[in-house]
Amino acid sequence: MKQLPNGFPKDFLWGGAVAACQIEGAYDVDGRGLSTSDIHVYDKNLDRAHIEKEGGGTLQGIKNAVSDTEGYYPKRYGIDFYHTYKEDLALLKEMGFKTFRTSISWSRIFPNGDEEEPNEAGLKFYDDLIDEIIKDGMEPIITMVHYDIPLHLVTAYGGFANRKVMDFFVKYAKVLLERYKGKVKYWIVCNQINLVPTVSFGGLGLYDDQTTPDKMEELMYQAVHNQFVACAQVVKLAREIDPDAKMGTMLADGTMYPATCKPEDVVMTMKKNRMQYFFSDVQLRGEYPVYALRYFEERNIHLVMEEGDEELLKNHTMDFLALSYYYTRIVDSTKNSMKPFEGEQNPYLKPTPWEWRMDSLGLYHSLCQYWDRYQKPLLIAENGLGALDTVESDGSIHDEYRIEYYREHIKSLKEAVLDGVEVIAYCAWGPIDLVSSSSAEMSKRYGFVYVDRDDFGNGTQKRSRKDSFYWYKKVIASNGEDLD
Repeated sequence: MKQLPNGFPKDFLWGGAVAACQIEGAYDVDGRGLSTSDIHVYDKNLDRAHIEKEGGGTLQGIKNAVSDTEGYYPKRYGIDFYHTYKEDLALLKEMGFKTFRTSISWSRIFPNGDEEEPNEAGLKFYDDLIDEIIKDGMEPIITMVHYDIPLHLVTAYGGFANRKVMDFFVKYAKVLLERYKGKVKYWIVCNQINLVPTVSFGGLGLYDDQTTPDKMEELMYQAVHNQFVACAQVVKLAREIDPDAKMGTMLADGTMYPATCKPEDVVMTMKKNRMQYFFSDVQLRGEYPVYALRYFEERNIHLVMEEGDEELLKNHTMDFLALSYYYTRIVDSTKNSMKPFEGEQNPYLKPTPWEWRMDSLGLYHSLCQYWDRYQKPLLIAENGLGALDTVESDGSIHDEYRIEYYREHIKSLKEAVLDGVEVIAYCAWGPIDLVSSSSAEMSKRYGFVYVDRDDFGNGTQKRSRKDSFYWYKKVIASNGEDLD
């Protein structure tokens, strides 16, 4: 008989996660090319509670952004981690981090994406960064592409809708797998592969007028299919190059609840949740589920699958499932459609400026659903609270609200572990303040470490420890037992 867990495993990986496009900056240094993240302009009139799309635009709009000299594009500058990574990692080491998740900027390695040879200066930066992570006692978790597609692959090829881009991606991934064999054990191939259509530009490289509006959903799912196949090719390569490497896919968890116990709400919620599982079903089970094929047929979506695609998907599934978890919503069958992530706010949860309403029990619920479905290891790749922090006159930052958020979510995580859910790691999102992915703000702060930089890049860049810094340090030291 199996033994009941009594807490987190002794080798549990506590740490944090960032993305290259939100922290590194240095967008024009050492041969890096422009990426999809570099044209996300900051809008000071942004409606924080209703952000439906992240970056992108029409093809002409993208070209205009490249030549724009008036707008401010925060992701080009990040927090200058490219030059400060040693000092920043030292702060995370001080907290006792066991793991650090970051991504590699594709356009640092292949500036346009279609070059014959990689950019050695870009690789040298990641050589040094990964060595520093390991030296500081952290297990590197590396994402191959995190909303950071070389912009040339979008404007010249149409992103992952074009199978040529699959080949460019696999070539890029091969360089990484060979270069960091024996150093990187955990790879996440694509960040939040299901976050469509919200991030179809950053995740798939699709622009708004790439096809007619009535064909946009078909184009999106075709690009998703191509990405699935490319991921399977990368897994195949990984097992040839480094059999010890663990390959994962990642979902942005959007598990929803029915608005009422009315059967119509319950069934529609099930169907919406199932279309989220579609992405992980393909990559963990190795085939397209019938419910997804029916969804496509009823919407006149015709996917082009080439010979060998299905065999690749079947034979090269992922080793683990990574998840980002922030909030939940509810489904009302009289108001909502089957559009991914569309839902209503839950009246039982407290509002926030960005309307990512805290639901710590939802984390327990989602983890159990995924574990029961796949019986494969899970990895919390992102979980955190974006908030408006106040710096006191003495420089202190009292962020009890952030501590409370993490306390309740870690309690729910532990409940899942006690139920037998196998979780590899917990990566708090943005352990050091960074540029928001959705809103391109600095003022939406996640970190345990404060960065003195505003929404327009002004500030001293000084790093300061928040109250949550010391709290999370205690959590790690106690292996998740001391949450007071």
